[in-house]
Amino acid sequence: MDSEIKLDYINELSSGATVSQVAKLYKSEDIIDYVSSKDLSYSDIINSTLALNILSEFYDVCATVFVKNNTLTSAALGSTLFDSFQKAVDANPIDAICGVVGITKKAEIELVRLLTAQHLLIAPDFSAEAINHLESSNIPYIKLNTPLENYKNFLTTEISKTPFGIVIQDKNKKELDKDSFKVVSKTKPTVEQIEDAIFAWKITKYIRSSAVVVAKDFKISGLSQGLQTSAFEYALNQACENAKDAVLACDVPMNIHDLNVAIQDRISLIIQPGVTKDVLKQADKFEIAMITTGISNFSLV
Repeated sequence: MDSEIKLDYINELSSGATVSQVAKLYKSEDIIDYVSSKDLSYSDIINSTLALNILSEFYDVCATVFVKNNTLTSAALGSTLFDSFQKAVDANPIDAICGVVGITKKAEIELVRLLTAQHLLIAPDFSAEAINHLESSNIPYIKLNTPLENYKNFLTTEISKTPFGIVIQDKNKKELDKDSFKVVSKTKPTVEQIEDAIFAWKITKYIRSSAVVVAKDFKISGLSQGLQTSAFEYALNQACENAKDAVLACDVPMNIHDLNVAIQDRISLIIQPGVTKDVLKQADKFEIAMITTGISNFSLV
């Protein structure tokens, strides 16, 4: 019996997740419209998908994300696209030297001049000068013809083929709800802090649980994902002095130990799914603002 799922074949990829694996690309009903300057590899497709998933949350502002090895390494918003790009690089300059770069606005020459052939740039549009530079420098790129504001319409289901059977589940499209989004602390956050908190919370939706994001001025300064222990310490150590007066988002309710770590690093606002009485009491004691969302982005796998 043929064990393969019947789909419309597009092409064979250069390799799978490892060079020893064979991978093929098939067309589904939910396929975006795009043009690429090269044949995409398995890693190109996986990394570009994560980048676009995150960018779709910020389609109406200037945003930049860096993705490598199916992992978000940096993200930032800015007053201009170039500003967001510079902030994202500054947040993690080492991992910014290669990988997928996703942006929400037209790619101009001043930005693409900072890329190398080790990058893959995704953008909704490109200036003619940017295209000429990319092609003459052998920098691969993807032009997304599907509007970013419509991108989430293509995120319908996730399919996993396992020895137990084929598992199909809905995509996580849960949005922040104004009825469950509550300031629960005595210390009230500023408008700027709330905006940073929403930015950080949206990022937790697309990174591996247990997620901790430290952010300030729409720039990630600390990021922890997939760690079973010391997630808060890892993210805050990465942020270092940038944790002062920053916001912290986590996809599971924190305990007293986690809160004390945040207090020591002078976090100003915490956004999390819910809060226990003892944690809230401690936050009030140290005048830390706290927001609960009533929903969790924590994934069970």
